[in-house]
Amino acid sequence: MSHTYQSGRPKLACEVFADRVIAARASDSGQVLELCSTNELSPGCVVPDLAENNLRERSAVVNALRESLESLGARSRDVVAVVPDAAVRVVLLDFETLPSKREEAEGVVRFRLRKSLPFDVDQAKVSYQAEAASSGVRVVAAVSLNNVVRDYEEAFREAGFSPGVVLPSMLAALGAAPADRPTLVVKVDALTTSISILDHGQLLLFRSLENTRGVAINGEQLAEDIYPSVVFFQDTYNTNIEQIFVAGISDVEEAAPALKAQTGAEVKELVKASQLGLGGGSIPKWRMAGVVGALLSTN
Repeated sequence: MSHTYQSGRPKLACEVFADRVIAARASDSGQVLELCSTNELSPGCVVPDLAENNLRERSAVVNALRESLESLGARSRDVVAVVPDAAVRVVLLDFETLPSKREEAEGVVRFRLRKSLPFDVDQAKVSYQAEAASSGVRVVAAVSLNNVVRDYEEAFREAGFSPGVVLPSMLAALGAAPADRPTLVVKVDALTTSISILDHGQLLLFRSLENTRGVAINGEQLAEDIYPSVVFFQDTYNTNIEQIFVAGISDVEEAAPALKAQTGAEVKELVKASQLGLGGGSIPKWRMAGVVGALLSTN
């Protein structure tokens, strides 16, 4: 699900974490971030959750969004809003066919989702992408309760910006991942470890696991958590992982040996320094995957 940069896409993206917001502005070419900004949040301001409103201290979040985004000096107020993975459920569905009319197709997708969600899909926003697959049609659906999505959208609007696109963090980050061969992407945050496996641009596996260790998780622990997903992929598709990209942990070099031992694949940081240009400033690139993937093309 890599993004191809288009001039009509927003030049701004902002990710909301449990402990901070990070905003960025893309260059006109869509190949580098020109400017980045961050504001920290006090503990408890944002509590990512599938069911309850996430923004517990709305005014603090709104102020952080406004300060971070306004400091970028963009002419447009359109922004890609990147929200925590714990606030969204991502589901892969396979169909023989889908109706050609969008409204009818969404009805079919929603019907299938009823069996996969811990909440009422009729009370949720559903965004999906359908792609041709060997079995027919593969749908990648992102689902979040209306009140949860509205919570984030209204905060951006109160800050003076228009969140025309809302993405869960991992799906945003996949825009930064070259996936011309079997590729494992691992993204860690304070609450979740998200795992994606792609091949030739198609998302084949997506899992979001509870992460009780936060960003302090070490390589052995991370490898243990993702091992069942790697084995499932290898058994299902009869192929091996050929490259691994990691985001969300500060020491990828420490984690690399344990991850490589499982697959034999080379392990790299998802975000490259060259993507940040001069705009990265003091923000560590391991925290930047969401905004980088939301704004920059890997092509």
